[in-house]
Amino acid sequence: MIEQYVRDLREVDEAQVAVVGGKGAHLGGLSRIEGIRVPAGFCVTTDAFRRIVAESPSITDRLDQLSRLNPDDREATRTLSAEIRRTVEGIAIAGDLAAAITRTLAQHGEQAAYAVRSSATAEDLPTASFAGQQDTYLNVVGPTAILQHVSRCWASLFTERAVTYRQRNGIDHRTVHMAVVVQRMVFPHAAGILFTADPVTGNRKVATVDAGFGLGEALVSGLVNPDVFKVRDGEVVAKEIAAKERAVQALSAGGTQEVAVNGQRQKQPALTDAQVVRLVRLGRRIEAHFGRPQDIEWCLVDDDFQIVQSRPITTLFPIPETGDQENHVYVSVGHQQMMTDPMKPLGLSMWQLTAMVPMHEAAGRLFVDVTRRLASPASRAGLLDVIGKGDPLTRDALETVLDRDGFVPSLPDAGPGGPPAGGASAPIETDPAVVTGLIERSQASIAALERDIRTKTGPALFDFLLEAFEEHKRVLSDPLSMQAIMAGMEATWWLNDKLQEWLGERNAADTLTLSAPDNVTSEMGLALLDVADVIRPYPELVAFLRGVEYVEDYAFLDELAKLVGGTEARDAIESYLERYGMRCVGEIDITRPRWRERPTTLVPVILDNVRNFEPGAAERRFEEGRQKARKKEQEVLSRLRALPDGERKADEAKRMIDRVRTFIGYREYPKYGIISRYFVYKRALLEEAERLVRADVLPEQEDVFYLTFQEFHDAVRSNQVDGRLIQQRRDAFRAYHALTPPRVLTSDGEALTGAYRRDDVPAGALIGLPVSAGTIEGRARVVLDMTEADLEAGDILVTAFTDPSWSPLFVGIAGLVTEVGGLMTHGAVIAREYGLPAVVGVERATRLIRDGQRIRVHGTDGYIEILP
Repeated sequence: MIEQYVRDLREVDEAQVAVVGGKGAHLGGLSRIEGIRVPAGFCVTTDAFRRIVAESPSITDRLDQLSRLNPDDREATRTLSAEIRRTVEGIAIAGDLAAAITRTLAQHGEQAAYAVRSSATAEDLPTASFAGQQDTYLNVVGPTAILQHVSRCWASLFTERAVTYRQRNGIDHRTVHMAVVVQRMVFPHAAGILFTADPVTGNRKVATVDAGFGLGEALVSGLVNPDVFKVRDGEVVAKEIAAKERAVQALSAGGTQEVAVNGQRQKQPALTDAQVVRLVRLGRRIEAHFGRPQDIEWCLVDDDFQIVQSRPITTLFPIPETGDQENHVYVSVGHQQMMTDPMKPLGLSMWQLTAMVPMHEAAGRLFVDVTRRLASPASRAGLLDVIGKGDPLTRDALETVLDRDGFVPSLPDAGPGGPPAGGASAPIETDPAVVTGLIERSQASIAALERDIRTKTGPALFDFLLEAFEEHKRVLSDPLSMQAIMAGMEATWWLNDKLQEWLGERNAADTLTLSAPDNVTSEMGLALLDVADVIRPYPELVAFLRGVEYVEDYAFLDELAKLVGGTEARDAIESYLERYGMRCVGEIDITRPRWRERPTTLVPVILDNVRNFEPGAAERRFEEGRQKARKKEQEVLSRLRALPDGERKADEAKRMIDRVRTFIGYREYPKYGIISRYFVYKRALLEEAERLVRADVLPEQEDVFYLTFQEFHDAVRSNQVDGRLIQQRRDAFRAYHALTPPRVLTSDGEALTGAYRRDDVPAGALIGLPVSAGTIEGRARVVLDMTEADLEAGDILVTAFTDPSWSPLFVGIAGLVTEVGGLMTHGAVIAREYGLPAVVGVERATRLIRDGQRIRVHGTDGYIEILP
């Protein structure tokens, strides 16, 4: 019976989380590492906890209620969790269970002092540490006190903070159980925390040691600022010694107390440099054992380190796997594609298979290795130039890496691959027929794909798709298409540079590009205004749409058609979906639901358009933009002619204006073509998934989203799928949402976001990249989900990122602020098309700007003021 309820720490390891919880399992694993000292102790197992819970059926009932609660219902969570805690603490520990604990306690020393520590089964996990979520009690003395604190640890599984943490991490309360670690107390000279990777930068080669006097509780609780040491390659490379005025010490009768530290001793280091290096060496041994960077709690007793806890550092962004020991520099794909959310495995592998350059995965995001391009001076200059025009923060991050001697190797040339380096204007005529021909060829290619894929099923479909991906890349890499894109971009840069030089006017091209032709993304936003015009005259339709969240997607359009005016409304929406239904938020991930699959996504935007606009707004908006651009052109040319050598300057500017208006709209079309092809692929793949469901190979169609393309292919061939793999991938995908991808990532794990390094903005202003000229003041609407947008005329949209699917919102706002973006990313292009002042690349904008605050957006100068 003792073995069921109590296990010695030396008898357990990491494989026994279900028995002794995360902390107990890690401590058992630590005790098996050669050279690592762990204070002796034992675990009260989860069987003991289950027995306690079973003795009170009301706990199970309340856990069921807790699992059904909305995570945002703080009051109900607080009330229910408090009731469960009181119930658990009120259950007497049965005689045989109490005897098992006290007999084991006697073997370790009945009157010795112990730390009694919670050890939940959902704790110290690679994706969720639960640090500080359950309780620990120090310096507990005597059997009665030990039993009392074991009950308190059980109850701490249901503190409000622990319950909320589980809810946010998608962990079912009913599946989590609590063990308790009872461990001999150590009375250290110093204690603290060792991170085997720098928790701030993510650098895996830099260890950080926090140290203070007495028990580590003083540091963990924030009572004192610790000494901080940084160690790289066996050497202390930085240190900061704090004034440690307080410490926590154990009392002889049990418990702890705060004490003042002697004045002279306060500024003495808690550890010598030699001790710090020795501690880090132990930490590397622990890290190697567990296979990932660790957050380690340590104590120093008589110049001997004892380890009292080790858990994974869950906040580090993973490093792409390369299989070599070389230095690598990675640039985020998501920051270029306006999609920094994690992607599911099928989405990742599909983008990799259809991309023009190799891409590496980490935490559900994709990165391009630019090391070779940075290694050669010529290719480095081109890369930095193109990236700097698009996103100065990414360029600054890359330059930070380049400033570190020797990290990027020096090579004679960069080799193939990577984005185009830019340079002189492409040799292409300013002819609208070029764009027309490119669009027609793209449409013909997609039509052929739709025709040919209809007859393909089973393994033959996947073979066909691999061939289709090659056609996909051929269309994408069409030299003429690339020339057209670059022609528009380079003409924009030329105009901005020259008109600022000649006329002192910044960002003049922003007005000159208003209502440019052939911009499929701006047309998409205006087309939804036309849909609103069909619905607006019918109050019954508007009322139906306001309640549409209660209607299933598949029934939405059929229900709409039953109302007065509904047939016309349905036809208008169907027509819109026929052209744009392949789009959605995060559209580079093929697994995301498309508007055609979930048309109710568009309803909030349609309702905003009905409320905020008059009939005919789309045509008026486009014509107003066209007239403003024409007027700006005449004004610029007139002012240029008045300058010395003015006729030449005006002629050059006119050629570039014509070039911009001919080609800049096409910038959006290749992405439209990609996403159109993606929807064709997706429909065929979902039909295969449905066959697997009918064959009882998969429980649900969308389970295939957690397989790579090759794994999906294998499943279709074999009619077998590893359900555990799908569940692991689902859990990992959920955890990836907590990680913020960096713009630049190194193979050392260092995450760099870059800085603007500007001193020309007012104090307190939020700095970003100016992408669309003008200044606007208005109410900030912080929107993270397009379907939850509730916008009024004059509002300024503040969001993390925008891809083309957000453009229908742009027709109803006065300005734009995003955390991610560049001069030529979709949000910037459409903001200029609609004449919206916009600043992008504003770090943490959605957290620093509160919803409803008044702000002023300086789209010409690139900053935001938060107004009183």
